[in-house]
Amino acid sequence: MNTRRIGAAALVVLLGGCSLDVTDFDVSDLRFSKKSSNKAFVVGDEPYAVRTAATLISQGGNAVDAAAAMYFALSVTYPVSAGLGGGGICLVHDPKTHRNFEFDFLARSATSNGTFAVPGAVRGMAQMQTSFGALPWQRVVSPAEGLAAVGFPISQALAARLSAASDVVRLDAGLAAEFLDESGKVREAGSVVANPALGETLAAIRVQGSDALYAGPIAERIAAYAASQGGAITQAEIAAYRAQRSKPLELSMGETQIALPGASTGAGIFAGKLFAEILRAELAQSGNANTEAAVVEGTKRALSGFAVSDLPHDLGATGFAATDNSGQAVACAMTMNGPFGSGHSVPGVGVTLARAPASSTAGLASAFLTPVLATDAQGNLALAGAGAGGPVGTASIADALARLAKGEAVTRRASNAANGDTLYDTVNAILCQNDSCTALPDAGASGLGMAP
Repeated sequence: MNTRRIGAAALVVLLGGCSLDVTDFDVSDLRFSKKSSNKAFVVGDEPYAVRTAATLISQGGNAVDAAAAMYFALSVTYPVSAGLGGGGICLVHDPKTHRNFEFDFLARSATSNGTFAVPGAVRGMAQMQTSFGALPWQRVVSPAEGLAAVGFPISQALAARLSAASDVVRLDAGLAAEFLDESGKVREAGSVVANPALGETLAAIRVQGSDALYAGPIAERIAAYAASQGGAITQAEIAAYRAQRSKPLELSMGETQIALPGASTGAGIFAGKLFAEILRAELAQSGNANTEAAVVEGTKRALSGFAVSDLPHDLGATGFAATDNSGQAVACAMTMNGPFGSGHSVPGVGVTLARAPASSTAGLASAFLTPVLATDAQGNLALAGAGAGGPVGTASIADALARLAKGEAVTRRASNAANGDTLYDTVNAILCQNDSCTALPDAGASGLGMAP
């Protein structure tokens, strides 16, 4: 079978000894969109959410509409890593102004310093879609509402994460009711599941906008449940949440212009250190030396700044990207700060609450979120992608960008597969070279890349 790989190093990071094993991602022809002069693509970790996004573009939506629709769909079909109770960060390239914009909406710790975080993702997606979307808000939310209300088959992507997080699922009544079978085992891929309570919450968000989650009965239920579990979030804190729109960190790597999250947001801290402080210097010193070696060394040095001896196997994060034929591009990375976040779903509303960032080492997930946009010397899109889940995803994106900057081909024949014992680090990217684009999902996952 003809296989291809992202020219991005999959770094198996053993933080205890800070050793790195470098392999490359294999991507089957069955899971990526072939090169095309078409510039509209979507890519992500969960196939049903990706297809939802592609459908929105085919129906007249733009890349921002597709990204927002993918997020809401992921909250239903991939809740282990994206949910209404979580947060994230997105970058948008506006072709009209040739400017990049950053939207920050990480879930934040409550003043009580409890286990549960104040949700941010719905506010952030609403702000981004209102600013740059082409379709009515209702069109963006309704596909996810249908998936939750009517049901959907568990994908291979979700099944893998469910199996790994089975202990979390068993401890929550809402998650158990949806994802465990009559014998108490995690449902297998292909099993049809539904979440009517989440469907009703999405219906309210569709009709009332993001305020439906942040004010009124839904916010009241979230606050009451959090208080009953000893992780108080007040209604005032929920209502006061605001996403932030800012200018991203922008830097040059050769003739490639790169936009990535600014370190002040709390997201992209690792990426900023790797890209801005280390990788460019490594490449400058090494000249035409091996790109992977420079990424490995840069990653080791970036990791040395984190006072952590180990990371959880699953940080509860995911990344995705979308582009359209107008030149608009979006890269997003989302996290629940652990698989299914806190592992608590609010009865009656179907919202699983993210874990507060400071409540465990899983809170480091935001530091490794790496949505990235890159343009070439002519201002054309070269890459829209995201690494999420840990340092592997960030390093893989860094490797792809370094190759672009050096004029190297970013896709090439595969020779070996990625180690199966890695963290749930994923990298999904849309790559454009020589006036053609390719959507490449992470080969270590079961996602999808496709053209509408």
